[in-house]
Amino acid sequence: MMLEDKINELLKEVEDLKAQSAEELEALRLKYLSKKGLVNDLMADFRLVPAERKKEMGQKVNQLKDKVTEKIAQLKEAFEEKADAENKLDLTRTAYPVALGTRHPLNIVKAEIIDIFKRLGFVLADGPEVEDDWHVFSAMNFAEDHPARDMQDTFFVESHPDIILRTHTSSVQSRVMEKSQPPYRVICPGRVYRNEAISYRAHCFFHQVEALYVDEKVSFADLKQVLLYFAQEMFGPDTQIRLRPSYFPFTEPSAEMDISCHLCGGKGCAFCKGTGWVEILGCGMVDPNVLELNGIDSKKYSGYALGMGIERITNLKYQVKDLRLFSENDVRFLKEFEAAN
Repeated sequence: MMLEDKINELLKEVEDLKAQSAEELEALRLKYLSKKGLVNDLMADFRLVPAERKKEMGQKVNQLKDKVTEKIAQLKEAFEEKADAENKLDLTRTAYPVALGTRHPLNIVKAEIIDIFKRLGFVLADGPEVEDDWHVFSAMNFAEDHPARDMQDTFFVESHPDIILRTHTSSVQSRVMEKSQPPYRVICPGRVYRNEAISYRAHCFFHQVEALYVDEKVSFADLKQVLLYFAQEMFGPDTQIRLRPSYFPFTEPSAEMDISCHLCGGKGCAFCKGTGWVEILGCGMVDPNVLELNGIDSKKYSGYALGMGIERITNLKYQVKDLRLFSENDVRFLKEFEAAN
């Protein structure tokens, strides 16, 4: 076999070199690069190469030697990296087992609420927490002198009096309505802010979920069926609901919804203050003025809206009596919800 053929054969052989241990790697090094190795053996054939081709063949032998050296170095580096990974110690790691985290109770309940409404065909909608007066108030039929516009209820940006922290997620509904024409069926979860003193029953920020359905011939009966379905999915199949007349600027007629107390079965207890009922949300038919303000023909379309506080629903499910616990991130409190994850 000619020298050039031997070189090409060895080049192909080197490409496929593998080693399963350091001993095998050393054996490969000796086989190819030692004084009695295959690369050195080529020098015997090199003497027989014609003078005009010695330079060319010499370069090929050197290329082969470099290739073998490079391949063995790669295999050695791979062994060292594997050994480092196996032997590496993290001296900053705690000696105690790392406990698994849990989801926050508000996130658990929010996900459950969203899942129920998704089964009814609602889709998620989102909007900014820093909003303008139009989307929060004016587009939702709030009068200029409505108490909710007062500084005691709303956080205003001092340098821009028309920019506020949203006080409800109804602003998301307004943004949905202004961007497209019905039909739409959306659910809007999010954080809201109100200028209130922090106590066990109130906070300056909390979380809401609001739903909006607008289409042709939507009726209060449609709303009632959705409310009953939600209550029984969230609190159990035996849950009853009742609707009481109320007032909201953006719905007409408006109602507050109560559910039968799931702790006492409606018989009356301390939790429901002996009434057998617990209020959970507000709702109503979308006021025609709201539709018109957002560019929707109120003679053709109608709709309903509902909204609830996530903290309120969480309290009902888990009897958390102090709202401040939800934002203090006390690990002892959060661990109580491990079974709910």
